[in-house]
Amino acid sequence: MSVIARLYLSAFVLSFGATAALAQTADSARRVDEPVRLAQYYDPNVEIYHDNVAEVYVDEMGRRVMVDAYGRIIGVEQPRRQQFRERRQRFEDRRGAIIDGPPPPGVTLEGRVDIAPPGAILEPAPVERSIVRPRSADPYHNEPRGNGPAFDAPVIAAPLPAPEQPAAEPRREAELPLSAPRDVVVEPQRDAALPDTIPSSEPLPEPGAPIVQPEGQTVQESDPAPQVAMPKGKNAKAEIAALQILLDRAGMSPGVIDGRMGSNVNKAVAAYEEKFGRTLPTGDAQALAEELDATGGPAITTYELTADDVAGPFVASIPVDYGEKAQLPAMSFERPSEKIAEKFHMDEAFLREINPGADFSKPGTRIKVAAIGEPVKQDVARIIADKGREQVRVYAADGTLITAYPSTIGSTQTPSPSGIVQVNRIAFDPNYTYNPKINFKQGDNDKVLTIQPGPNGPVGSIWIALSKPTYGIHGTPEPSKIGKTNSNGCVRLTNWDATELAKMVKSGVTVEFVE
Repeated sequence: MSVIARLYLSAFVLSFGATAALAQTADSARRVDEPVRLAQYYDPNVEIYHDNVAEVYVDEMGRRVMVDAYGRIIGVEQPRRQQFRERRQRFEDRRGAIIDGPPPPGVTLEGRVDIAPPGAILEPAPVERSIVRPRSADPYHNEPRGNGPAFDAPVIAAPLPAPEQPAAEPRREAELPLSAPRDVVVEPQRDAALPDTIPSSEPLPEPGAPIVQPEGQTVQESDPAPQVAMPKGKNAKAEIAALQILLDRAGMSPGVIDGRMGSNVNKAVAAYEEKFGRTLPTGDAQALAEELDATGGPAITTYELTADDVAGPFVASIPVDYGEKAQLPAMSFERPSEKIAEKFHMDEAFLREINPGADFSKPGTRIKVAAIGEPVKQDVARIIADKGREQVRVYAADGTLITAYPSTIGSTQTPSPSGIVQVNRIAFDPNYTYNPKINFKQGDNDKVLTIQPGPNGPVGSIWIALSKPTYGIHGTPEPSKIGKTNSNGCVRLTNWDATELAKMVKSGVTVEFVE
């Protein structure tokens, strides 16, 4: 190549480079003049993004705009911040309330509304420090409410309607029922598809009124505990349940936790005052919330059903007749919900009421249950069986009250013993021998019968034999009737109270029956 040719080539290269540089500078200047694009990022957590979204923008109204690789808008999300603030404001407006509002019909609880589904990536939101209230003012929540975007995305599902029913209304956030007026009987909501639906039963009486057995036996307390102040208002039932749970934690058993005031709550409050030397603020929702915080937190917690919870064996039904009972292989629970209610010291109907539509037969189902306390563990020196109050009180050697249980103690036809007897032996999961010649006569059964063990047996899951033959302290197949109906001479407790007592008491402990 000649010198002249090389000079022309160098000039051409320089000219081309300069032109390209000028073009790049112009292009950069043009991009500077373009509008600024905000919050551009790729969010792999939203399913719609996975295949198509190239960029995400936030517009002047706070909406998130998703754009694909070709610049086409493929999705718009409304801002969540305002929803969060409105929700927090509603939460603050409910200050001091125990529960929120009624659930929609047919909602199945499958998880807490403030916990995101597995795998979700949450963006932190600011905490509003202006809200100051005890976290257990809402006892149907286990922890302070969260702040992430999943807070406004309840983990709920609506069950399929029965064939003859119309489709359920659109899904909404699951909340708890308001208390019904005093003259309205609240029946638990039931899922027609569940195999363990409870058969309908007679409603419990109003507070203070006795329950009548088919045989006509009723409890008439000759020395009832003083009536305590009752929670009032639309949340009264939830506040009563919170009070019952507080008493249960303190070892002063109210019997079944059912959200109802009555003699069992009154006597438990009286025992609480005897043990702790102070009066419970039974009519003050805010004070009860603070008491709950001091003893373990909110009254209601979330529980996930295990395989053991739903495992049988279950029986289709427990017959009333002892001759028919004797033909069954075991006095088992009839339904998973009955088993779970007993586990958490709850009335089965109340358990279903606060978990409308929940599938109690499915492991992994998340439900709301009473946040009860740990069993009492202490050496027992003396037991008082108070006939006038229908209550068993348990004392230590120094005379201090350990625990107290509502009870059913004998009847007019079959009275309990008098004076002082002793504990002879303790049996867990006992069978039951029916002998009409030395016990009572049930129905037309005139022969000795052996009924197999189980929580639904005549003496429940515990038998504490006393030194007076044929008498004992035992459990029951019907915990909701403790303190409401008479027994056949023995001292009847709920299965969980009888189990707690059986693990503390020893042979030789005195049992004094007082009038």
